[in-house]
Amino acid sequence: MAEIVLYHHAQGLTEGVAAFAAELRAAGHTVHLPDLYEGHTFATLEDGIAYARQTGFDTLMDRGVAAVEGLDEALVYAGFSLGVMPAQRLAQTRAGARGALLIYSCFPVSEFGDAWPEGVPVQVHGMVDDPFFAEDGDLDAARALADSTEGAELFVYPGKEHLFADSSLPSYDRAATELLTRRVLDFLRGIDG
Repeated sequence: MAEIVLYHHAQGLTEGVAAFAAELRAAGHTVHLPDLYEGHTFATLEDGIAYARQTGFDTLMDRGVAAVEGLDEALVYAGFSLGVMPAQRLAQTRAGARGALLIYSCFPVSEFGDAWPEGVPVQVHGMVDDPFFAEDGDLDAARALADSTEGAELFVYPGKEHLFADSSLPSYDRAATELLTRRVLDFLRGIDG
């Protein structure tokens, strides 16, 4: 079974993020849920983004990196939107990464190094008409990653919601989330095998 560090999105460590982690745990995986916001959650994405800006993205990144200190190196790094920032950085730069799950976001590989690390599988998930994913360059970065990296998969879902896999938010899309969850669990089984 995999050991996963799952970073929350800009609205904080919501009940929906915790529920997603519970699904992974129910499948036998160990899941760590660092709280980059130190207990704060936000009702809207705009309020969460404002808090992230106020706190500072460098501070949030530092908290994300610090969260893995003392953990084994053989980790799968997963992130929802804002949480992709530390997840992708650690997958690309921390020795021993077993895989990465980048949900709603993807940075160009050059943000954290010269190339995606060899032998580290990665999945990217997002909605085709999500303005944050499709219009802010994330989808382009995800396509480039999938085209240039063996073991990289890109899954694009119909719709326009950003945080579609968070069951505690109005943006939740049950059908897309069920498909995403199946794909994530298959990915994790592949890492175990």
